[in-house]
Amino acid sequence: MSLKTPDNIRNLQKKLYLKAKTEPDFRFYLLYDKVGRPDILRHAYRLAKANLGAPGVDGITFAQIEAAGLDEWLAGIGKQLHEKTYRPEAVRRVMIPKPHGGERPLGIPTIRDRVVQTAVKLVIEPIFEADLEPNAYGYRPKRSAGNAVSAVHGLLRRGYTDVVDADLTKYFDTIPHDQLMRSVARRIVDKHVLRLIKMWLKTPVEETDKNGGKRLTGGKRSKLGTPQGGVISPVLANVYMNRFLKYWRLTEQGRKLKAHVINYADDFVILSRGCAAEAKAWAAEVMSRLGLKLNETKTCLRDACKERFDFLGYSFGPHYFPKNGQRYLGASPSKKSVARLKPRISAIGATKTLGRQFARTSTACWSAGRAISTMGPVRRLIARLTTMWPRACGASWSSVTGSPRTGPDASRMRTSLASLA
Repeated sequence: MSLKTPDNIRNLQKKLYLKAKTEPDFRFYLLYDKVGRPDILRHAYRLAKANLGAPGVDGITFAQIEAAGLDEWLAGIGKQLHEKTYRPEAVRRVMIPKPHGGERPLGIPTIRDRVVQTAVKLVIEPIFEADLEPNAYGYRPKRSAGNAVSAVHGLLRRGYTDVVDADLTKYFDTIPHDQLMRSVARRIVDKHVLRLIKMWLKTPVEETDKNGGKRLTGGKRSKLGTPQGGVISPVLANVYMNRFLKYWRLTEQGRKLKAHVINYADDFVILSRGCAAEAKAWAAEVMSRLGLKLNETKTCLRDACKERFDFLGYSFGPHYFPKNGQRYLGASPSKKSVARLKPRISAIGATKTLGRQFARTSTACWSAGRAISTMGPVRRLIARLTTMWPRACGASWSSVTGSPRTGPDASRMRTSLASLA
C-alpha cells in the first residue's frame, strides 16, 4: 500500500536531497531532532501499519495500540527519543517456506521499533538517495524491478550479450558492521542517529526451537549483517552495495570491459561484449575486499545469444515466434515466476472480489511485458491463465471480472511481474 507523504515531510526530504546532491562532501550533523518530530512519527506509524506486519516479541498489535490510545503511544516514543532512553527490543525470527522447498528466516521487529526505524528512514533516505548510482534499482523511490528488467533487455538488444549472472552469498547477513558504519558516517555525523543504527545492528534475535523453547542469538557480539526484517535494512544494504557500483564507475570498468552492471538489492548482472570472464573475476575480487563473497556455485557466465539466464522474474535470451519459429533475442516470465502464479490462481474462487485479484495478477504480467516491449510471451501466458482459471472454478471470465476476456486495461497497469521474483 502506498501512502502520500505529507507536504511538510516531503519539503524536508527535498531540502535534504538537494543539499546532498549539490554538496557531495557535506556531512549532516543535525538530524536526530527531526526523527522525533510528531508529524514524522505519525506518518511512520501509518506506513508501518500499511505493511500489515505481525507483532514482534512483545506481542503488541496495531489494534491494541489504537485501543489504548495512539496519540499517547506516539508521544511515549517521542519522549524516549528526546530523552535518549529508547532501546530496541529483540527481533522475533520465524521460518517461512520457499517456493521450491526449504525455508528461509524472516525477522519481525516490534511495531515500536518498526516505527522508529521508519522515522529514521524518512530522514536519511533522501541523503543517501542523492549518492546512489543510476544503475541501482532496488528499494528506491520512483524505481522498480520493472525498470531493472527493462534496462537489461535494452542492453541485450544493443549487443551486450556476454553475461555474468551473479549471486552473492547471504548478502544481507554478511555486511561487515564496521565497514557499513564507515559508509554511513561519510554522510552522517549526527552521533545520536549513528547510535540508533548501531543499536539496530546489534539487536539480538529471538529464536524458537522445535520444543517451543526460546533463545537469543546475535546481540552485541554480532559483527555482520543488517537488521533482519528491519525497515532500515534495505537503505543500509543499498548504501553498502553502492561502494561496489561506485568503484566500478570510478575505475572505468564499463569502458575497460565493454560492460554494464544492473543491480537490484543483492542481485546484479554484468552485461558485456566479450569480457564476461574478466568482469566476473573483477567483481569477485572487489566483493572479497568488501567482505562479501560471490557464490561460485550459482554465479555463472552466459552467452545470451545461445542460452537463457533469469533475473528478477524474467528469463532473457533466445526466444522463438510460435507462428514461424523465427528466433529473436527477448524476455519472458521465468519458469519460477509462472510456478509461483499457479498456487495463487488455484486459490481464487468464483467471486467478483477474487476475480479481480486474478485480473490484477494478469495485469502485472501484461504491464511487465509492455515495459520491455516483448509482449508475445506475456500475451500467451495471460491467455493460458485466463482460459484455465474460469474453467477451474466453473465460471465465465466476464461473470467474475465484469468485463469480456480481453487484455487488461492499460490505465490499470501499475505493477510488475518482476515484483514476484
